[in-house]
Amino acid sequence: MFISPDNSYLQYSGRIDFDNPKVPEFVYPCSSIKMRFCGTSIKVTVENHKNYWGSYLGYILDGKQGKIKLPDTGKVTLELATGLENAEHELLFFKRMDSCHTFQFYGFELSEGAELLTVEEKPKRRMEVYGDSISAGEISEAVEYVGKPDPEHDGEYSNSYYSYSWMTARKLNAEIHDIAQGGAALLNKTGWFCAPDYVGMEEIYDKIQYNLQLGAAKTWDFAKYRPHVVIVAIGQNDSNPENYMAQDYEGAKACHWRSEYKAFIIRLRELYPNATIILTTTLLEHHANWDKAIDQVCMELDDKKVHHFLYSKNGIGTPGHVRIPEAEMMSDELTAFIESLGEEIWQDA
Repeated sequence: MFISPDNSYLQYSGRIDFDNPKVPEFVYPCSSIKMRFCGTSIKVTVENHKNYWGSYLGYILDGKQGKIKLPDTGKVTLELATGLENAEHELLFFKRMDSCHTFQFYGFELSEGAELLTVEEKPKRRMEVYGDSISAGEISEAVEYVGKPDPEHDGEYSNSYYSYSWMTARKLNAEIHDIAQGGAALLNKTGWFCAPDYVGMEEIYDKIQYNLQLGAAKTWDFAKYRPHVVIVAIGQNDSNPENYMAQDYEGAKACHWRSEYKAFIIRLRELYPNATIILTTTLLEHHANWDKAIDQVCMELDDKKVHHFLYSKNGIGTPGHVRIPEAEMMSDELTAFIESLGEEIWQDA
């Protein structure tokens, strides 16, 4: 029994390219499909487009999580489960990684005589995150390296499901769009993404496709998703190739960054006039002047819906990426802060 991508029983979440509704393309971490069915087996057909690292897909079937490595290129049909009890099952199929790869989704194949069931409605609450590798859950599964530098890897440890972003959304019962890219800084020509011609969040934030190694740029229609809460977690990769905020806080480059960061937040406010915007960084080690700069911008904005939030171990938690236990701690603290702002932040205008 073939399930086409445009089947109304499939529930999509995330910033996904639906230019071709019969072959949608998944770009961002946390992008997902939820499906309920009665049947004894399930397969999925996708076509991978790799830029770097190995490419892995994630899924949770009846509460048990799994992952599958994709071939670098080409269309492939993958078996997610066979020999299932002919009863109700729930699948969450999701993108584990950022735009180190994208993939096109061609559909599911269920056992003969299977039946699709209605999925519960999406959460009413909506979140959006603009961030880097920490927000994407990069190397989060390397739990034996908590508080340590990263191990050598080829993408196998990256899992957006264990990012603080998605953890926080689940705790708040909110849908999430995770606009997160490993290596991203705010400004072009800084950070680590797309070396040597670094691409920053100023170039990424309004795109559905932004990795030019994988295809032409495509602009996102912000009317398709209106978040109640927006997290901006940028300001860590910005120290490459020059840590000017630490070296000369009042220098021209540092002042320029603060001006551009302020303009970026104002742009988000224009896009989402009713949203609560939370400015932050993460536990990843970085100089405190970056958080000082963000705090200065927050005060200058003097907007009651824009907040600066610091974690208890902000900037001093780990020299490597945030692992699952650290992401759990971050999500607990961020969830508590968001809840402290009151139920009214979740109300539609």
